[in-house]
Amino acid sequence: MAKSRDSLERYRQKREARRTPEPIVDEAHREQHGGPIFVIQLHDASTRHYDFRLEVDGVLKSWAVPKGPSTDPRVKRLAIPTEDHPLAYADFEGVIPAGEYGAGTVLIWDRGHYRNLKEGNAPPSVAEQLADGHATVWLEGEKLRGGYALIRTRLEQGKDWLLVKIDDEAADARRNPTSTEPESVRSGRTLEQIAIEEGQGRNGH
Repeated sequence: MAKSRDSLERYRQKREARRTPEPIVDEAHREQHGGPIFVIQLHDASTRHYDFRLEVDGVLKSWAVPKGPSTDPRVKRLAIPTEDHPLAYADFEGVIPAGEYGAGTVLIWDRGHYRNLKEGNAPPSVAEQLADGHATVWLEGEKLRGGYALIRTRLEQGKDWLLVKIDDEAADARRNPTSTEPESVRSGRTLEQIAIEEGQGRNGH
């Protein structure tokens, strides 16, 4: 658990609790119904990207995916690791103020539970797989379903990863959900609507 606390400390050091609506103190417990959670947040920051997050050992392991996840197994998406986030961040949707780290609008693009795809008598945990540089999980989201692999590359000493759809019954090369389904699964709003409504709410105070 010390490792989790240390990684969340890096998260907190980048944020000013008095200025950002992002969660700073995590929940003490999260009830699990269906397994650990995942969330994908569309983040309109200095560059628009998707944040892919998996619940692992009490935190959200996170990657920035510039083009977002694909449902086509032939497509490899760059995934850049970022700092661990608290579990409470899975519920965050709103506007990070200008001048703050990650300033911009955040939308919950997809969310749900996931399971480890490794099988056997003593399969490696997702944490162990990530440490080895190759993890496979099955997502049960509202937009995405099926197996996905996170693969650490050899470029730049393994700094970057790839997010790849596994070729299974849920694969669909014809779908392009990042362009056809831009709305939040939490509120049904678009980035633009959130920016306007949340911005007005802050200005009203």
